[in-house]
Amino acid sequence: MALFIRDDAVGLLATQLQKALKAPSKTEAVRIALQRELARVQQDRPLRERVAKSQAMAEAMGTSDPAFDLKTFTDEMWDDL
Repeated sequence: MALFIRDDAVGLLATQLQKALKAPSKTEAVRIALQRELARVQQDRPLRERVAKSQAMAEAMGTSDPAFDLKTFTDEMWDDL
């Protein structure tokens, strides 16, 4: 699929970015810029949205055992070595 830049100002920005990144082409410069922007936008999601996946995974694991003692568990694990 082709992407045509018809706006002269956007074309100039793409050329400037290509030079700044030392990219082999404007297409490569635009690809890099879009990937970076997408990563930035995804990181800027509200904390509630970012934590929701972790909470769902924890919930899927089931309820925790209130009698579980991490110290005892760890000590027993190291005693086996």
